[in-house]
Amino acid sequence: QVQLVESGGGLVQAGDSLRLSCAASGRTFSGYVMGWFRQAPGKERAFVAAISGGSTLYADSVKGRFAISRDNAKNTVYLQMNSLKPEDTAVYYCAADRSVFLVTGWHKTPTSYDYWGQGTQVTVSS
Repeated sequence: QVQLVESGGGLVQAGDSLRLSCAASGRTFSGYVMGWFRQAPGKERAFVAAISGGSTLYADSVKGRFAISRDNAKNTVYLQMNSLKPEDTAVYYCAADRSVFLVTGWHKTPTSYDYWGQGTQVTVSS
C-alpha cells in the first residue's frame, strides 16, 4: 500500500511559479511510475506529467513550463510550475503506478494508476 500526500498549492498571479510536492510512503517508491494530474471544475481529470527513472512525459499544454522530478531518497516527487496561466487553475493530484517503465499511451490515462493523493488546489489569477 502506498499513501500519497500533496502540498505546495496556493493562489498566485499569472506568470508566477509554484512547486508542488508529493510525499509517498512505502519502501518501493523508487520502482513506481509517478504522475501528476489536474482537474478543473466541471472537467475530467487530465494528465500533466509523469516520471520513471530518467524518463519524463508531459502534456502538450505544459511542455516548456512545467518540470517533474523525483528524489527517491526522500520518497518525494515534485512538479515545478513556471509561467503559470489562469487555465492552469485546478486541483492537482499525485498518482503512483506499480509499473517500472514509463509508457506514453498508458501513463497519460488516470485509470492506469494504482494510488492517488487527496489533491492540492492551485489557483492562478489573471
